[in-house]
Amino acid sequence: MSTSLSPSASASGRPPIADAGPQSLCAREPRVPAERLVAEMVPPPRFDSVRFDTYIPDPAQPSQPEAVTVLSGFAAGLGGAHASGSGKRRWFAKKPVVSTAPRGVYLDGGYGVGKTHLLASLWHATPAEPALKAFGTFVELTNLVGALGFQQTVQTLGGHRLLCIDEFELDDPGDTVLVSSLLSRLVEQGVALAATSNTLPGKLGEGRFAAADFLREIQGLSAHFRPLRIDGQDYRHRGLPEAPAPFSDEQVTKAAYATDGASLDDFPGLLEHLARVHPSRYGALTDGITAVCLTDVGPVPDQSTALRLVVLADRLYDREVPVLAAGVAFDRLFSDEMLNGGYRKKYFRAISRLTALARDAKPLVSQ
Repeated sequence: MSTSLSPSASASGRPPIADAGPQSLCAREPRVPAERLVAEMVPPPRFDSVRFDTYIPDPAQPSQPEAVTVLSGFAAGLGGAHASGSGKRRWFAKKPVVSTAPRGVYLDGGYGVGKTHLLASLWHATPAEPALKAFGTFVELTNLVGALGFQQTVQTLGGHRLLCIDEFELDDPGDTVLVSSLLSRLVEQGVALAATSNTLPGKLGEGRFAAADFLREIQGLSAHFRPLRIDGQDYRHRGLPEAPAPFSDEQVTKAAYATDGASLDDFPGLLEHLARVHPSRYGALTDGITAVCLTDVGPVPDQSTALRLVVLADRLYDREVPVLAAGVAFDRLFSDEMLNGGYRKKYFRAISRLTALARDAKPLVSQ
């Protein structure tokens, strides 16, 4: 599916020719059709080729190989007929018995232990055609409901064998009620669930809103899943050198002009632009971009802006887009108050991913 951009970006939607200089994310205003949201519910490019046998467990963490074993068995158990009994049945066949056992598995662990790798491996290993499996982040799932409507989303996903939800986190009461209702309906229709998060299902929303007021919904969500704890250190930095120090504005600008398909923006301007683009479109915002170059990077001013940056970092990481930055180091983007608050795990994940992308971008300066 094509993504339409504002006239100030590119009338054709194609990256400009090389001698036009770097592009600007701030000049892009993507419009994403609902059908594209559905079509893109597959593992992102970074995880397109991962499998259980490409996951490298930390020898010091027995929970990691155990997770591979459990998930491999879970995938094998999803073969055959749809769990609701849908498919070809004789008219006199007995009504399928709906199990009260959890129809899902919930991968809980810190950032960088390979949860998304394992979730994508589960998607690939499940014996069903891609059209019967869906993979997306929690944000993308809620955006799908916004685009299609609740009933149409249930109809679209209700015949699936598996729904994988990455980065499962509840940030407001509305999401809690919405997702609780959606997943309950999907489980009733026989859809198996798998999710990743940095927070146990019974603790979702804690520190972010009055979770106690929505305890029934949260407990309902928790009942759908079997928690599977994955311990370990952040693999993105395991045994690797420290992240490269930020470069100068001049170095970043020069690299942007020397790199075909790169974008170049000043960080404060980009943060302002993100406020005008719905987070569901951040992936489309980076279409065709080979590297993101940022000047004047500094601490994020407030929590709303910080949460938008987290979503952008996730989309850049999924698409393996290197990030070359001038200014402060990425571990200084978020204030101590943010790093100690209810969203701290999101911020640490963003720091981890941006640091990995900064390491990937380092060779651009030497071009």
